[in-house]
Amino acid sequence: MTTLNASSPTDLGPGRVTAVAVVRSEWIKLKSLRSTWFSLLAAVLIVDGLGTLFSALHAHRGGRDPFDLDATQISLRGVFLAQLAIGVLGVLVITGEYATGMIRSSLSAVPRRHPVLFAKALVFTVVAFVTAFAGTFIAFELGQAAQSSTHLQASLSTPGAWRAIIGAATYLTLIGLLAVGVGFAVRNTAGAIATLFGIVLVAPLLTNALPSPYDQDVMKFLPLSTGERVITTVHPDPNLLSPWAGIGVTALYALAALIAGFVVLKRRDA
Repeated sequence: MTTLNASSPTDLGPGRVTAVAVVRSEWIKLKSLRSTWFSLLAAVLIVDGLGTLFSALHAHRGGRDPFDLDATQISLRGVFLAQLAIGVLGVLVITGEYATGMIRSSLSAVPRRHPVLFAKALVFTVVAFVTAFAGTFIAFELGQAAQSSTHLQASLSTPGAWRAIIGAATYLTLIGLLAVGVGFAVRNTAGAIATLFGIVLVAPLLTNALPSPYDQDVMKFLPLSTGERVITTVHPDPNLLSPWAGIGVTALYALAALIAGFVVLKRRDA
């Protein structure tokens, strides 16, 4: 009988689990899910479809006062519905594994646990940003083509255009990461989606019930307002944060959710 030692090539102990291997594993799992491709396709179609539709409708009405028209913002309006598709995907990436029990296999292979969270977040960030950037860039181009009859369309050289395109993609990615963190913390698909929608969509409605100036003081720190600000290139609302400061606040939401998910992952059994 042959005795196996630590240097045996058949040794599958924890020491053989590398960060690259964990990332590769999470990529394989993500791309193998049909929900991944359906959600990403839905997000791109929503961003591009609504952006083109809104731009065409503005062109059909003959445009507005050129001093008030924000052609870039109009073409990127679909971002606010597409965030739901990205958010649902971020939740399903985590809660799907808890529902099927696959998370136990993942944590058995990576006993330290936190590399699983980091790897999922990293893979999701790359996939979400690449998809979102493609969507926002195409939406901008299609939207400006639809508004060309007004002669008020923007171009890539228009001040703020690139910032809006990249910022919108970054915003969508951060909403997805927020969803990933919520998924780890809640572990239930329905509960995680409800929590995410509460933060992104319901909180702004409740804030409107606050008396002035508290409503504005709170509203400017909510994700929806930061997303609105980052795609605005003409006459920005002075009550809102600057574009990248707003993105920074949204990043803090995502970071807080991921930390909460990490704490739950470390302290609770799968």
